[in-house]
Amino acid sequence: MHFPQELRLHHALEELGWIGENEFNIAAQQPSQSIPEPIMITTDRTILSGFGRWRLASLESSHEIPCIEYALDQDESLLFILTHHQIRCGWNDFIRIRLALTMESSLQQKALDNMRAGGKLKGLANLPEAQHIDVRREIARIAGVGDRNVSNVQIILKAAHPRLIDALQNGTLKIYRAVQFCKLPRNEQLEQFVRYSEDSATNKVIRRAVPQLRKPETSIDVSSVLHALQRQHAQQPESVAVRIGRHKRTVILLGQEQMAAFPSQAELRLT
Repeated sequence: MHFPQELRLHHALEELGWIGENEFNIAAQQPSQSIPEPIMITTDRTILSGFGRWRLASLESSHEIPCIEYALDQDESLLFILTHHQIRCGWNDFIRIRLALTMESSLQQKALDNMRAGGKLKGLANLPEAQHIDVRREIARIAGVGDRNVSNVQIILKAAHPRLIDALQNGTLKIYRAVQFCKLPRNEQLEQFVRYSEDSATNKVIRRAVPQLRKPETSIDVSSVLHALQRQHAQQPESVAVRIGRHKRTVILLGQEQMAAFPSQAELRLT
């Protein structure tokens, strides 16, 4: 048993700014009368699993929480954390790769030492390119992802706007999309990301609305809407926006304020 304040995050998680919000929410939803699952920690009290239960216990000022200790050093504990959480909620590919990349230097040094011990390196200070690829492959294995995604995350960490990094960590942006944004200057990255987020939100509304549109129901006449939008655009050019979607059907979304702004509600005939 340990007091919550005696436990701590692995330094790599602290640097990442990861707080395990999903795990905390799951822990908070557990019945209070249920027997808590022990938190896995190292002998120096670094948390290996049970981050949500630890945060909940800290907020509730719990006296003690059950723990199981393992004798692991910092690299071994990070490897344990990544292996244990490959399929856990909230640990997306970007988070796992970014954590695994903190082991890159130690993996490179290990590979260098192994090659020197085998007589394959004679005084060279740097790893050959082939060995760098092996290190990248090992990072991918530890993170449970493909080799290409490791390279993509390295590109992202060097070139991405901080807002993109935040979105990748909380899962609202995927790695492949972020790499495309990174081809742009940082200020343009943010503009494109904001536009992409708006389009994604709009498309989500459309996906929910389209099945409902197939049902027989009273709707607004399309031609009257188009005429009203033309007049509104002539009077207020910035009030009407057009976005290209991925759907085969054309769907017009009208906000409540936009409906109220039409010159005459009577012109919007019902069919």
